[in-house]
Amino acid sequence: MHKVGIGYDVHQLKAGESLILGGVDIGFNKGISGHSDGDVLIHSIIDSILGASSNGDIGKHFPSNDEKWKNFSSLKMLNIVYNDLIQKTFKIEHLDAVIILQKPNLSHFIDQMKSNILKSLDDIDCTISIKATTTDYMGFIGKGEGIACQAIATLTKNS
Repeated sequence: MHKVGIGYDVHQLKAGESLILGGVDIGFNKGISGHSDGDVLIHSIIDSILGASSNGDIGKHFPSNDEKWKNFSSLKMLNIVYNDLIQKTFKIEHLDAVIILQKPNLSHFIDQMKSNILKSLDDIDCTISIKATTTDYMGFIGKGEGIACQAIATLTKNS
């Protein structure tokens, strides 16, 4: 039986912050303002996996009011979720994500993001699709004030 979960994350972009996506430091003049490293791609993937497995959401497991998670690596969070909550009960079949950001262009970073995610998932056999799109200069994302990501996870129950 397949289980499907959806994840969504959004953050402000600010000068002086790092733009970390899929564990890759993009090197841009603005970065993500967040409690951990603010990696919206990984946060949305975590929420999609937690949703598909009926394990709550990222805030339940990594609350932003807990200093333990301040500046914490989102890839490490993904590894914790996978090892502690998922691998014994579910197999991750597929992850699909779309990053919504006006600038910069992310196409050269996608393969490294996928590689980082697979390493965080202990190099499991699953497929990953990561896309990036803009809002054609509309709204807060189009004005360069923010970034969002949506992800979907497909899991099957281990037999």
